[in-house]
Amino acid sequence: MLMVIAVLAVTVAAGGLVVILGDDVLTSAQEPVRRQPRTQQTQPAPRLDQMVPTAAPVKDFGQGGPGITSTPPRVLAIAAATVPKRTRFTLGELAHVQKVIVVDAGAVKVSGTALNLLAVDPADFRSWTPQPVADQPAVWSALARGELVADASAMRKFGMILGAMYQVDGGPRLRVAASADLGLKGVDGLVSADMGKALGFAPGVAVLLHGKPGKISESSVRKALGKGAQVVMLDAAERAAKAQQKAGQRKSAQQDQPQPVSVGRPGSYLELYKASATRCPGLSWTVLAAIGQVESSHGRNNGPSSAGALGPMQFMPATWKHYGVDGDGDGKSDIWSPYDAVPGAANYLCANGAGKGGEKLRKAIWFYNHSWDYVNKVMGIAEAYARTYA
Repeated sequence: MLMVIAVLAVTVAAGGLVVILGDDVLTSAQEPVRRQPRTQQTQPAPRLDQMVPTAAPVKDFGQGGPGITSTPPRVLAIAAATVPKRTRFTLGELAHVQKVIVVDAGAVKVSGTALNLLAVDPADFRSWTPQPVADQPAVWSALARGELVADASAMRKFGMILGAMYQVDGGPRLRVAASADLGLKGVDGLVSADMGKALGFAPGVAVLLHGKPGKISESSVRKALGKGAQVVMLDAAERAAKAQQKAGQRKSAQQDQPQPVSVGRPGSYLELYKASATRCPGLSWTVLAAIGQVESSHGRNNGPSSAGALGPMQFMPATWKHYGVDGDGDGKSDIWSPYDAVPGAANYLCANGAGKGGEKLRKAIWFYNHSWDYVNKVMGIAEAYARTYA
């Protein structure tokens, strides 16, 4: 028997920090120039849309939504019963509350494991997610098809597999179509409102409020929703920083950076380069493709090089420790996997200012391999790719 959410477990995940001074990445200055074999320099660029990477599924990063502006929730509350319209108006009139949305909520069990889910209308709920999630059309298409969008932490916690089908105990089968950092502590994923009805979710019991961080009164929300309501302050970090300032402590608040959205598997290197380039606004995928061609001919010569560079994007291990990413959501960053290495290269280039274009882009490529001849070669191949795939 399906159960309505009783308790939302609150967890806090700590993010990593990379320190960059000025425009230069310090670790890159110690790297030797990596020479390319003559066979690679003269080899014609292969058709990217016909080359299939061989590794686990990749994270398909945000592609830019149609003018969606993220207005993330500051408060998540679960009421004891359906929230009436009058209470919704009361919540909307609270000080510092700018937006209110009420959605269905419930819990399902998969092989005895409980998942807390919200059932939402994709069009209405899109702006309530972090910008990279709102910008990813595939997420909202998946919801509209009745599929599950799982929170990234739930994927790791329960060992869920992207693209797999899961049988709900006593209910339908759900396909995990995407995973993303939803920013909703205690919520394991999203389904569509129609799917929520099919699963027997409690209608209109979950409330989300948007406003200025750290300003919405928790006690006012509890009073409006009445006895039995559970309230989670999603902007707890901002509130803690304000409390420290009042106590005379000088400490800057840090905002959580949402993880890239993970949506299926690119079927070719062309798709992989395009998806990875969106990690760095302003960086053309053709630059990544050109580097991939020069470094390994798109995974056909992965090294090690004479200088010790490894993998399809020929990273030095020391650099990979700082800028390597888990591009396919399998819990590790693998220097040999194109699904990790290509987005890792975009991450590294972006840290050196590649997204700014012009001379900043050329300098970022120079940091990748300290040779201006290398820079000119990469830029030339990138231009050729731009013409070929225009």
